[in-house]
Amino acid sequence: MNHKTRLLLVPALALGVAVATAGPAFAATEDATYQTTLEAINGSGATGSYTVKLVGDEATVTGEVSGLAETFNDAPYPHVQHIHIAAQGVCPPTDADTNGDGIVDTPEGQPFYGEIGTTLSLDGATDASTATDLTVAPSGSSFTFERTFTMNAATIASLEAGTGVIVVHGLDPAGLSQAAQDAKSSLVPELPLAATAPALCGVLASSQMEEMPEGGVQTGGVDSSGADLSMLALGGGLLLAAGGVVAVRRHAAARN
Repeated sequence: MNHKTRLLLVPALALGVAVATAGPAFAATEDATYQTTLEAINGSGATGSYTVKLVGDEATVTGEVSGLAETFNDAPYPHVQHIHIAAQGVCPPTDADTNGDGIVDTPEGQPFYGEIGTTLSLDGATDASTATDLTVAPSGSSFTFERTFTMNAATIASLEAGTGVIVVHGLDPAGLSQAAQDAKSSLVPELPLAATAPALCGVLASSQMEEMPEGGVQTGGVDSSGADLSMLALGGGLLLAAGGVVAVRRHAAARN
């Protein structure tokens, strides 16, 4: 290959590389989904499940519970509920009951599930300011919940770290020991302990892998949106390079 052939071949190869690297890259996404199956705590006998879907900082929280205490002062029982954050990211064991009254109250459970990051209120603020506001809590023995709101950065960070825990509060006093029935809430002293004691608890785990489209890269299928296009572009570049070689050879033959 003479000097002119090498000079003309290099731009053709460079074009092939440029086309190959110009294909679309996989874009990072901020979308995420977290789910939990709530389990009874403090002998509530209740059940439930929750899903948190994030698009950026916009959260849509949906859930349903059943088997909770039904009435409170002859009215539907209000059940405050929260996403607790920034601790171990687990529900407390029964031996977290340090005062021996048979109930793991909210402060006793805090070393395990953490402080309140988000209040799952029906309306109004979703920060800790509404944590014990019974007027914005869902009520009754069974309910469904759905709300879309802007989630604070601390809660999002805890969800990403796997330490977000949903806790639903409110126990039936009739099922408590006499000491627990007589006790006042450490959070709201004018309320009985039962009103703010945890009844359901569940750790929010990422379900993003489960929601990947069929055939996507992370489900073991073949994704044609990125790598295949790059290979196609590379093939096109090599064809251009080959064309450059043929053109140079023809030009050289004509001169000879």
